[in-house]
Amino acid sequence: MGSGGHATERDNSGNEVIKRAPSSKPPFTLGDIKKAIPPHCFNRSLLRSSSYLFVDLFFSFFFYYVAAKLIVPLSTPLSYVAWPVYWVLQGSVQMGLWVIGHECGHQAFSDYTWLNDTIGYFLHTGMLAPYFSWKYSHRRHHSNTSSLENDESFVPKKKSALNSSARLLNTPPGRLFRLVVLCTVGWLLYVCFNVSGRKYEKFANHFDPKSPIYSDRERFQIFLTDVGLVVASYGLYKVALAQGVIWLLMVYFAPLVIVYGFLVVITWLHHTHPSLPHYDSTEWNWLRGALSTIDRDYGLFNTILHHITDTHVAHHLFFTIPHYNAMEATKAIKPILKEYYQFDDTPIIKAMWREATECFFVEADKGDDTTTKGVYWFNNKM
Repeated sequence: MGSGGHATERDNSGNEVIKRAPSSKPPFTLGDIKKAIPPHCFNRSLLRSSSYLFVDLFFSFFFYYVAAKLIVPLSTPLSYVAWPVYWVLQGSVQMGLWVIGHECGHQAFSDYTWLNDTIGYFLHTGMLAPYFSWKYSHRRHHSNTSSLENDESFVPKKKSALNSSARLLNTPPGRLFRLVVLCTVGWLLYVCFNVSGRKYEKFANHFDPKSPIYSDRERFQIFLTDVGLVVASYGLYKVALAQGVIWLLMVYFAPLVIVYGFLVVITWLHHTHPSLPHYDSTEWNWLRGALSTIDRDYGLFNTILHHITDTHVAHHLFFTIPHYNAMEATKAIKPILKEYYQFDDTPIIKAMWREATECFFVEADKGDDTTTKGVYWFNNKM
């Protein structure tokens, strides 16, 4: 990935060494970073964005057709092979559609707000995801990234806040359990019960228009989100009556598990790494928080997922840049960011286990340096 901060290095013995990202005030401004990016990277082409949407929709419907017409009639043992292949392919393509819906929420799809929200609403609702609800909570995540008080998702616990079950969860079986939950129902736990989200004074979720996550002017759109989900659910109910529950589970819901798994793992790994700092209110500001994220390498999936994986730093700095310009923007900002740009090409499965092991809580460094009291680092030593 060229210049910048590589979060993992090797010592003379070949052992992996984690290198902390800078946590001090950057010697550059957001304006300095923006000037380094070619102006055309900020252009949102409706035609080009639509081409990616149509390609993803084509493959998604094509895979649905293959599943319904070719895989459903298969007998065992061929079906045992065909179904998992279908789930992964369909789930990957639909995660690409999710990313396009996510760009609509950021107004990165086109110059037309109404069109962006219409496309995003139908894409996410079709995957039983609350479009406007998540759009607004996700926007607040961008506004408060890496703030221990105000970030909206994957807010790490301080060591002092751990409960009695922490020691059990901080063991190999406990880590495996946490990863299984993360990859299967992690998304549902977040949107339904705000698990791993910002702590509010009362119960918060993504479906209640009166949830403390939202302001008064946003509550009607939360209601519209719920209406869409009810209509979609009724449609799926009718499909289940016509085709059977098992058919619906195999063809529709199983790929959604892949989508939700991708979504949670990608988001978690972008903001969870031993090199990344978090800040309390005494040290946090927007730029330092936005830089406390990391690009990852998912191999072929970088392309399938429209590079949300390996251009996330640039996305947090300028979220209206469309995905097809994000790689060029990332290349342009690295000479400015230098060590403030973080990238890790550790294989994803290995990275998931390492982060589950080493990033169990955060705490400030011990010592007399008052300038680091509000800066928190991941740790796992109980």
